[in-house]
Amino acid sequence: MTLQIALVLAAALFSVGLYGALSQQVVVMVMMGLELMVNAVILAAAAIWWFLAPDPSGQVLLLVVLAAMTVEMAMGFAVATLLHRERGSDMTDSATDLAR
Repeated sequence: MTLQIALVLAAALFSVGLYGALSQQVVVMVMMGLELMVNAVILAAAAIWWFLAPDPSGQVLLLVVLAAMTVEMAMGFAVATLLHRERGSDMTDSATDLAR
């Protein structure tokens, strides 16, 4: 696999995630699109580090970012679950008054 193939794959993954995040109204589907976009950025960064400077320090940093993203998504799913339990709906329109 070359750097160009990895970056094209990351761009395709980011595009699918962007479409998923913008076209859906269900909170969980929006979060899945956001997760795809973050994974595309991580893939692109890992490919750049691997092909330009293949030392493991950059890979460790990406693992830390991946762990932080996992915790962030778990908190987001917890908010989506709470929203569904409280209002009986998981649409993004019912989440607007969470900012108050």
